[in-house]
Amino acid sequence: MAQIVGGIGSSHAPTIGSAYDKGLQQDPVWAPLFSGYESARAWLDALRPDLFLIVYNDHANRFFFDAWPTLALGVGAAHTQADEGWGKRPLPDLKGDQAFGWHLARSLVDDEFDPTICQEMAVDHGVLSFLPMLAGPELAIPVVPIAVNVIQHPIPSARRLFKLGQGLRRAVETFPDDRRVVVFGTGGLTHQLHGTQFGTRNQAWDNEFMDLLESDPEQLANLPLRDYMERGGTEGVEMIMWLAMRAAMGTTVRRVHRTYTAPFTTGYGLLALAS
Repeated sequence: MAQIVGGIGSSHAPTIGSAYDKGLQQDPVWAPLFSGYESARAWLDALRPDLFLIVYNDHANRFFFDAWPTLALGVGAAHTQADEGWGKRPLPDLKGDQAFGWHLARSLVDDEFDPTICQEMAVDHGVLSFLPMLAGPELAIPVVPIAVNVIQHPIPSARRLFKLGQGLRRAVETFPDDRRVVVFGTGGLTHQLHGTQFGTRNQAWDNEFMDLLESDPEQLANLPLRDYMERGGTEGVEMIMWLAMRAAMGTTVRRVHRTYTAPFTTGYGLLALAS
Protein backbone atom coordinates (compact mmCIF):
# COMPACT_ATOMS: atom_id res chain seq x y z
CA MET A 1 0.00 0.00 0.00
CA ALA A 2 1.09 3.59 -0.58
CA GLN A 3 2.18 5.76 2.34
CA ILE A 4 3.35 9.31 2.92
CA VAL A 5 6.89 9.14 4.30
CA GLY A 6 7.74 12.84 4.39
CA GLY A 7 6.73 16.39 3.65
CA ILE A 8 8.77 19.33 2.41
CA GLY A 9 7.93 23.01 2.24
CA SER A 10 10.23 24.98 -0.04
CA SER A 11 10.40 28.41 -1.56
CA HIS A 12 10.68 28.64 -5.32
CA ALA A 13 12.16 31.42 -7.43
CA PRO A 14 13.71 31.63 -10.90
CA THR A 15 16.87 33.13 -9.40
CA ILE A 16 17.53 29.88 -7.50
CA GLY A 17 17.60 27.90 -10.73
CA SER A 18 19.80 30.48 -12.42
CA ALA A 19 22.31 30.44 -9.56
CA TYR A 20 22.30 26.63 -9.55
CA ASP A 21 23.00 26.42 -13.28
CA LYS A 22 25.81 28.98 -13.00
CA GLY A 23 27.51 26.95 -10.28
CA LEU A 24 27.18 29.61 -7.60
CA GLN A 25 26.76 27.12 -4.76
CA GLN A 26 29.87 28.50 -3.00
CA ASP A 27 29.20 32.15 -3.74
CA PRO A 28 28.99 34.07 -0.43
CA VAL A 29 25.49 35.35 -1.23
CA TRP A 30 24.10 32.00 -2.32
CA ALA A 31 26.02 29.55 -0.13
CA PRO A 32 23.65 29.79 2.88
CA LEU A 33 20.70 28.79 0.69
CA PHE A 34 22.40 25.93 -1.14
CA SER A 35 24.07 24.50 1.97
CA GLY A 36 20.70 24.58 3.71
CA TYR A 37 19.34 22.01 1.26
CA GLU A 38 22.15 19.49 1.77
CA SER A 39 20.77 17.91 4.95
CA ALA A 40 17.31 17.62 3.44
CA ARG A 41 18.84 15.98 0.36
CA ALA A 42 20.62 13.41 2.53
CA TRP A 43 17.39 12.70 4.42
CA LEU A 44 15.46 12.24 1.18
CA ASP A 45 18.11 9.87 -0.15
CA ALA A 46 17.76 7.77 3.00
CA LEU A 47 13.94 7.76 2.69
CA ARG A 48 14.11 6.20 -0.81
CA PRO A 49 10.83 7.76 -2.02
CA ASP A 50 9.08 6.39 -5.09
CA LEU A 51 7.00 9.47 -5.87
CA PHE A 52 6.86 13.21 -5.30
CA LEU A 53 3.50 14.99 -5.09
CA ILE A 54 4.31 18.66 -5.69
CA VAL A 55 1.80 21.44 -4.99
CA TYR A 56 3.03 24.57 -6.76
CA ASN A 57 1.87 27.44 -8.94
CA ASP A 58 2.48 28.17 -12.57
CA HIS A 59 3.79 31.61 -13.59
CA ALA A 60 2.02 32.11 -16.94
CA ASN A 61 4.19 29.44 -18.55
CA ARG A 62 1.63 26.63 -18.82
CA PHE A 63 -1.58 28.60 -18.18
CA PHE A 64 -2.53 32.17 -19.02
CA PHE A 65 -5.04 34.76 -17.87
CA ASP A 66 -7.66 33.91 -20.50
CA ALA A 67 -8.17 30.45 -18.95
CA TRP A 68 -6.48 29.84 -15.61
CA PRO A 69 -7.72 26.79 -13.66
CA THR A 70 -8.06 27.04 -9.90
CA LEU A 71 -6.55 23.56 -9.61
CA ALA A 72 -4.77 21.54 -12.30
CA LEU A 73 -3.36 18.02 -12.07
CA GLY A 74 -0.71 16.52 -14.32
CA VAL A 75 -1.39 12.85 -15.11
CA GLY A 76 1.01 12.34 -18.01
CA ALA A 77 3.89 9.89 -18.35
CA ALA A 78 6.28 12.86 -18.45
CA HIS A 79 6.21 16.57 -17.69
CA THR A 80 8.24 18.83 -19.95
CA GLN A 81 10.19 21.86 -18.87
CA ALA A 82 8.58 25.19 -19.71
CA ASP A 83 10.77 27.73 -21.49
CA GLU A 84 10.44 30.83 -19.31
CA GLY A 85 11.91 33.14 -21.92
CA TRP A 86 15.62 32.48 -21.81
CA GLY A 87 15.79 28.92 -23.09
CA LYS A 88 15.40 25.62 -21.33
CA ARG A 89 17.71 24.72 -18.48
CA PRO A 90 20.14 21.75 -18.72
CA LEU A 91 17.69 19.43 -16.98
CA PRO A 92 15.73 16.42 -18.22
CA ASP A 93 11.96 16.24 -18.43
CA LEU A 94 10.31 15.00 -15.26
CA LYS A 95 8.97 11.47 -15.16
CA GLY A 96 5.29 11.15 -14.33
CA ASP A 97 3.29 8.42 -12.65
CA GLN A 98 0.14 7.84 -14.69
CA ALA A 99 -1.29 5.15 -12.44
CA PHE A 100 -1.14 7.33 -9.37
CA GLY A 101 -2.06 10.49 -11.28
CA TRP A 102 -5.35 9.03 -12.50
CA HIS A 103 -6.08 7.55 -9.09
CA LEU A 104 -5.53 10.99 -7.56
CA ALA A 105 -7.80 12.57 -10.18
CA ARG A 106 -10.65 10.21 -9.31
CA SER A 107 -10.06 10.55 -5.58
CA LEU A 108 -10.09 14.37 -5.67
CA VAL A 109 -13.29 14.44 -7.73
CA ASP A 110 -14.87 12.05 -5.24
CA ASP A 111 -13.82 14.52 -2.52
CA GLU A 112 -15.67 17.29 -4.43
CA PHE A 113 -12.57 18.97 -5.83
CA ASP A 114 -12.72 19.80 -9.54
CA PRO A 115 -9.20 19.67 -10.94
CA THR A 116 -8.43 20.36 -14.56
CA ILE A 117 -6.86 17.10 -15.76
CA CYS A 118 -3.76 17.79 -17.85
CA GLN A 119 -2.32 14.96 -19.91
CA GLU A 120 0.41 17.40 -20.95
CA MET A 121 1.80 19.55 -18.14
CA ALA A 122 4.85 21.73 -18.68
CA VAL A 123 6.34 22.84 -15.37
CA ASP A 124 8.34 25.97 -14.62
CA HIS A 125 10.48 27.25 -11.75
CA GLY A 126 7.59 26.58 -9.39
CA VAL A 127 8.94 23.01 -9.43
CA LEU A 128 12.33 23.10 -11.09
CA SER A 129 14.07 25.85 -9.12
CA PHE A 130 14.49 23.78 -5.95
CA LEU A 131 14.00 20.18 -7.11
CA PRO A 132 17.55 19.52 -8.45
CA MET A 133 18.93 20.51 -5.04
CA LEU A 134 16.80 17.84 -3.36
CA ALA A 135 16.61 15.10 -5.99
CA GLY A 136 19.81 15.64 -7.96
CA PRO A 137 20.12 16.95 -11.53
CA GLU A 138 19.02 13.60 -12.95
CA LEU A 139 15.49 14.19 -11.55
CA ALA A 140 14.96 10.43 -11.48
CA ILE A 141 12.03 10.26 -9.03
CA PRO A 142 8.59 10.47 -10.70
CA VAL A 143 6.49 13.56 -10.02
CA VAL A 144 2.76 14.20 -9.98
CA PRO A 145 2.38 18.01 -10.18
CA ILE A 146 -0.63 19.87 -8.77
CA ALA A 147 -0.83 23.49 -9.90
CA VAL A 148 -2.83 25.97 -7.80
CA ASN A 149 -3.99 29.38 -8.95
CA VAL A 150 -2.48 31.94 -6.60
CA ILE A 151 -2.07 34.49 -9.41
CA GLN A 152 -5.44 35.61 -10.73
CA HIS A 153 -8.26 36.41 -8.32
CA PRO A 154 -10.39 34.83 -7.05
CA ILE A 155 -7.87 32.39 -5.61
CA PRO A 156 -8.61 29.54 -3.20
CA SER A 157 -8.48 30.16 0.54
CA ALA A 158 -5.88 28.88 2.96
CA ARG A 159 -8.52 26.53 4.34
CA ARG A 160 -9.15 25.16 0.85
CA LEU A 161 -5.46 24.31 0.48
CA PHE A 162 -5.52 22.62 3.87
CA LYS A 163 -8.48 20.51 2.73
CA LEU A 164 -6.61 19.72 -0.47
CA GLY A 165 -3.78 18.30 1.60
CA GLN A 166 -6.23 16.11 3.49
CA GLY A 167 -7.53 14.93 0.12
CA LEU A 168 -3.99 14.09 -0.99
CA ARG A 169 -3.54 11.96 2.12
CA ARG A 170 -6.77 10.07 1.43
CA ALA A 171 -5.67 9.42 -2.14
CA VAL A 172 -2.32 8.03 -1.03
CA GLU A 173 -3.91 5.82 1.62
CA THR A 174 -6.38 4.33 -0.87
CA PHE A 175 -3.88 3.65 -3.65
CA PRO A 176 -3.56 -0.15 -3.91
CA ASP A 177 0.06 -0.39 -5.04
CA ASP A 178 3.21 0.33 -3.08
CA ARG A 179 4.49 3.90 -3.21
CA ARG A 180 6.66 5.78 -0.74
CA VAL A 181 5.38 9.32 -1.24
CA VAL A 182 6.87 12.69 -0.30
CA VAL A 183 4.49 15.65 -0.51
CA PHE A 184 5.82 19.12 -1.35
CA GLY A 185 4.23 22.50 -0.72
CA THR A 186 6.05 25.29 -2.51
CA GLY A 187 6.02 29.05 -2.95
CA GLY A 188 6.98 32.25 -1.24
CA LEU A 189 7.98 33.06 1.24
CA THR A 190 7.19 36.77 1.67
CA HIS A 191 7.60 38.91 -1.41
CA GLN A 192 5.88 41.47 -3.62
CA LEU A 193 6.94 42.05 -7.20
CA HIS A 194 5.04 45.20 -8.15
CA GLY A 195 3.37 48.38 -6.89
CA THR A 196 4.30 50.72 -4.06
CA GLN A 197 5.09 47.77 -1.78
CA PHE A 198 7.58 46.26 -4.22
CA GLY A 199 10.33 44.47 -2.35
CA THR A 200 8.22 43.59 0.68
CA ARG A 201 10.04 41.08 2.85
CA ASN A 202 8.97 40.13 6.36
CA GLN A 203 11.46 37.76 7.99
CA ALA A 204 9.55 37.73 11.27
CA TRP A 205 6.37 36.55 9.54
CA ASP A 206 8.30 33.99 7.46
CA ASN A 207 9.66 32.37 10.60
CA GLU A 208 6.38 32.64 12.50
CA PHE A 209 4.69 30.92 9.58
CA MET A 210 7.14 28.03 9.65
CA ASP A 211 6.76 27.76 13.44
CA LEU A 212 2.96 27.58 13.16
CA LEU A 213 3.13 25.17 10.25
CA GLU A 214 4.72 22.67 12.62
CA SER A 215 2.77 23.41 15.79
CA ASP A 216 -0.61 24.92 14.87
CA PRO A 217 -1.43 24.70 11.14
CA GLU A 218 -5.13 25.23 11.87
CA GLN A 219 -4.31 28.80 12.87
CA LEU A 220 -2.73 29.36 9.45
CA ALA A 221 -5.65 27.67 7.67
CA ASN A 222 -8.06 30.08 9.36
CA LEU A 223 -6.22 33.22 8.23
CA PRO A 224 -7.92 35.24 5.45
CA LEU A 225 -5.89 35.73 2.29
CA ARG A 226 -5.81 39.46 3.02
CA ASP A 227 -3.74 38.74 6.13
CA TYR A 228 -1.19 36.78 4.11
CA MET A 229 -0.87 39.63 1.63
CA GLU A 230 -0.69 42.38 4.24
CA ARG A 231 1.95 40.53 6.24
CA GLY A 232 3.98 39.11 3.40
CA GLY A 233 3.23 40.96 0.17
CA THR A 234 0.80 40.08 -2.58
CA GLU A 235 2.94 37.25 -3.92
CA GLY A 236 3.48 36.04 -0.37
CA VAL A 237 0.05 34.47 -0.65
CA GLU A 238 1.89 31.56 -2.31
CA MET A 239 2.63 30.44 1.25
CA ILE A 240 -0.81 28.84 1.48
CA MET A 241 0.44 26.00 -0.72
CA TRP A 242 2.66 24.84 2.14
CA LEU A 243 -0.59 24.10 4.01
CA ALA A 244 -1.46 21.35 1.54
CA MET A 245 1.78 19.58 2.42
CA ARG A 246 1.22 20.04 6.14
CA ALA A 247 -2.34 18.71 6.07
CA ALA A 248 -1.23 15.70 4.04
CA MET A 249 1.20 14.83 6.83
CA GLY A 250 -1.53 14.30 9.42
CA THR A 251 -1.84 15.56 12.97
CA THR A 252 1.62 14.98 14.41
CA VAL A 253 4.89 15.77 12.69
CA ARG A 254 8.56 15.83 13.57
CA ARG A 255 10.91 18.43 12.18
CA VAL A 256 13.82 16.91 10.31
CA HIS A 257 15.43 20.06 8.94
CA ARG A 258 14.71 23.76 8.63
CA THR A 259 16.62 26.61 7.06
CA TYR A 260 15.92 30.23 6.14
CA THR A 261 17.78 32.97 4.33
CA ALA A 262 16.72 36.27 2.77
CA PRO A 263 19.51 37.57 0.52
CA PHE A 264 17.31 39.53 -1.89
CA THR A 265 13.68 40.64 -2.06
CA THR A 266 12.31 37.20 -1.21
CA GLY A 267 12.49 35.10 1.93
CA TYR A 268 13.77 31.61 1.05
CA GLY A 269 12.67 28.86 3.42
CA LEU A 270 12.93 25.09 3.62
CA LEU A 271 11.14 22.85 6.09
CA ALA A 272 11.37 19.03 6.06
CA LEU A 273 8.90 17.05 8.18
CA ALA A 274 8.47 13.41 9.09
CA SER A 275 5.36 11.76 10.53
